[in-house]
Amino acid sequence: MDFALSEEQQFLKQTVDHLLRDQCSLDVVRADATEKQTKNPSLYDGLTQIGIPGTLISEDYGGVGLRLLDAALIAESLGGSVATVPFIGSSVLAPIAIELAGSDEQKNVWLPRFASGEITCGVALGDHVGARDNDPITSDGASVSGRSMFALDIQNADVMLVATADCELHLVERSEVELKPLYTIDKTRSVGELVFEKSSSEPLSSTSDPSGTLAKVIDAGRVVVAADTLGAGQTMLDKAVAYAGERQQFNRVIGSFQAVKHMCAEMAAELEPCRSLVWYAAHAYDAIPEDARLTACHAKAHLAEVGRFVARKATEVHGGMGFTDLLGLHYWFKRIELNRQLLGTPEFVRNEAAKMQGWV
Repeated sequence: MDFALSEEQQFLKQTVDHLLRDQCSLDVVRADATEKQTKNPSLYDGLTQIGIPGTLISEDYGGVGLRLLDAALIAESLGGSVATVPFIGSSVLAPIAIELAGSDEQKNVWLPRFASGEITCGVALGDHVGARDNDPITSDGASVSGRSMFALDIQNADVMLVATADCELHLVERSEVELKPLYTIDKTRSVGELVFEKSSSEPLSSTSDPSGTLAKVIDAGRVVVAADTLGAGQTMLDKAVAYAGERQQFNRVIGSFQAVKHMCAEMAAELEPCRSLVWYAAHAYDAIPEDARLTACHAKAHLAEVGRFVARKATEVHGGMGFTDLLGLHYWFKRIELNRQLLGTPEFVRNEAAKMQGWV
């Protein structure tokens, strides 16, 4: 049995990596972060030209028709470059939600627009990964009301995917939403609070199991966030190894010192098994449904812990330089820290995994 990536998957990742090397240098990321721009037009257009927005959308609607593993490979590359483009909401969560719960008419209207990159989507699932006790999202069928914290990919989004407290999924036009930006440590992503006051919405109600559908959407998001952390962690490890091979003390490169060798080896030993975990979780999502939810939780929780470990150690290898903006390590460090919180902290996600297995 072959557990490696197919030639097509390897080519997909190489293509995205090549584009990001050309158009998403550290200088580009730094400029975008300074200007609080989380959707770089040039980079987004480049990704659109190779079909990235339509990764998970069927060819019937103008997409590429790939699987979650392919989306995870793309997310790994985007995390490795801390790319300032929306991906999780518009290219993963929204298409999956519409595919699972949308009517044929809704699929015909929305999916081609997402596949072409014409529109982007913010995602507000806060009622299920950290609900507000005082103002949950409610719906009367044609509108939604309430507040949702830490909505993702909201800057310049044309529509919002919203989950109510009753697990219903709705699409809400941007003009119907009051948006309050929240400035987190990660300047490469846009996060905010969404306020709905009887905002007209389009319910995705063609499903007999709303809670199961929402859980499947969240599972996909957790796998992709874990893949993003994996890519960011790998870049930090690579930078630490490269720096250790160049920086000299006492006329010797610091990579020859046993302590530094051990730090790099520890990072590699912790991070490498994570790749198999993320790939399996993404594969299970489409091919092994009985394992999908649990492995998505494991991948999200474990990568959050390992990502933080690698980020800290890689910064330590760089010494005092590691904290400077010149090297820019903090962009990856902060991306990993925000990923830790998105769609559930490790503690929250492990509690869900425990419930699934009857331990709680």
